[in-house]
Amino acid sequence: MSGISGINRISTTSPYLYGQIASGNRLTSAANGASDLAITEKQKSQITGYNTGTNNLSIGNYMLNVTDSALGSITDSLQRIRELALRASNTATLNVSNRADIQKEINQLKQDIEHVATQTTFNGMHVLDGSQDRGIQLIADGDGSSVTVNNSTNSTLQALGIADFDVTKNFDLRTIDNAITKVTSNRSTLGAQSNALDHAINYNDYASVNLTAAESRMGDTDIVKKIQELTHQQTLQNITILLQKKRMEQQGQKTSGLLMFN
Repeated sequence: MSGISGINRISTTSPYLYGQIASGNRLTSAANGASDLAITEKQKSQITGYNTGTNNLSIGNYMLNVTDSALGSITDSLQRIRELALRASNTATLNVSNRADIQKEINQLKQDIEHVATQTTFNGMHVLDGSQDRGIQLIADGDGSSVTVNNSTNSTLQALGIADFDVTKNFDLRTIDNAITKVTSNRSTLGAQSNALDHAINYNDYASVNLTAAESRMGDTDIVKKIQELTHQQTLQNITILLQKKRMEQQGQKTSGLLMFN
């Protein structure tokens, strides 16, 4: 009976070893280490949070890139308006008709600026018309920490103060200079926010890599060790079977001898 009991114990343990070797996971069930399993599951949750946060922050960077590109286009239009305004201010060589022609190009540039400001979107959100007055929040990690970007970026003609800019009337060149300064300031803010996102992404990546390594050390199967254990158990099982078979043969011989004497 003891031999059969030994075989049963080995047969019961072997499937766990096969599972650990096949999956590479030492903690295939709580029976393999309840506390270790709880720790690794928490680590997995943290890893998922950091990786998801990295994805969110990366998308935020894409949005900032789109916004900055649009602001670059607006800056180009403002610089062209400033150039035309300087030309129009030369009353010695330009008459009223000439300035009217210049204003036509300025009006077209103003329309372009308004179009960019009101129609630039990212994932359905307008990013340059001031509608995101509280900024856009990005969840940075699994703990719910957030980063706010694109705070109240408004580059409409009204916000820039050039809705009524007209070189055929009295105008102040500082109006265009102020508009350029506002857009430049917005671009600088976006650049700083992009750097902050890069820093947060680098931190998330660092934390995720280290947590993954820690989880791996605790949860991964030592393949060589488990194969040795499995081989040892299989050897014991074979020896136990042989001993049981030998014992049965000896018992049979004793029984045959008793029958002969009777």
